[in-house]
Amino acid sequence: MSKYRNNLPNGKDRLFLIDSGMETTFVFNDGIDLPAFAAYPLIAEARGRQRIRDYYRQHASIAADAGTGFILESVGWRANRDWGAQLGHDADALASFNRESIRLLEDLRSELEMPAMQVVISGCVGPRGDGYVAGSAMSVAEARSYHADQILTYANTSADQVTAMTMTNAEEAAGIALAARLANIPVAISFTLETDGRLPTGQSLKDAIAFVEDRSGRTPAYYMINCAHPDHFTHVLEPGAEWMQRLKGLRANASRMSHEELESSTELDAGNPLELGQLYGGIRKRFPNFTVLGGCCGTDVRHIGAIAGACCPHHVRAA
Repeated sequence: MSKYRNNLPNGKDRLFLIDSGMETTFVFNDGIDLPAFAAYPLIAEARGRQRIRDYYRQHASIAADAGTGFILESVGWRANRDWGAQLGHDADALASFNRESIRLLEDLRSELEMPAMQVVISGCVGPRGDGYVAGSAMSVAEARSYHADQILTYANTSADQVTAMTMTNAEEAAGIALAARLANIPVAISFTLETDGRLPTGQSLKDAIAFVEDRSGRTPAYYMINCAHPDHFTHVLEPGAEWMQRLKGLRANASRMSHEELESSTELDAGNPLELGQLYGGIRKRFPNFTVLGGCCGTDVRHIGAIAGACCPHHVRAA
């Protein structure tokens, strides 16, 4: 049974931290082979489950020191039909992976949560295609149908919400929002942005949010930005604009590279953790509506520590 589904504490005034770039951490820092960049198959192995637990414990300890809440995001970013087929997993296998990923997070919440740190469980939903490239967009109805199985699987677990990560187009995001509404589970929508602050389709962030709001009846609990460096998008944020109040989350890249450069790179660009933390701090001062903070490609616990140090007044650990 979910704990916070009917009253999400995140996306409001209190700060919540999330994890960093799990897949890039596992591949580049830990030397773990992730075919198709998919972390969900690790659930099937005792060693993989242990690495996931350790990864989240490291991040949750930063949230505990900082006096914030924490969001446990499942490893289901690639656990949908098309990506699963590449890895030899059918619908039943994918459903099992998604259920088991939430069970692992349930156990972690029991271990980590304390009165001063609420821990929210989120089922991660990734794009049908690549998280960097728009590709051929589905219609809203097609996207709703495509993602319905994974979202319904999460809805039948103790997940408090689902989060759609690295959304490259508004149609797929709107379809996911509608599928979540039908499954009666809250949803957060996180858009990938390019170096010009626009979606890979060329649509503005403002217009993408407006599209999802219109097509889904304002279903999302909140919106996020991910997979872009702050230098790529801060110029599109509008102080005082009404649409900005729907933006609550930020999972930025450590690197200033474009997605094309990141895709072709054989080495990890971890950027400068302290600088990234300072950039987050500057964004928070201008836009206090950003209350859900984590990292994306190239970030790790160092970056989350630096973000906590810059954004959380009660942080007690050195970044």
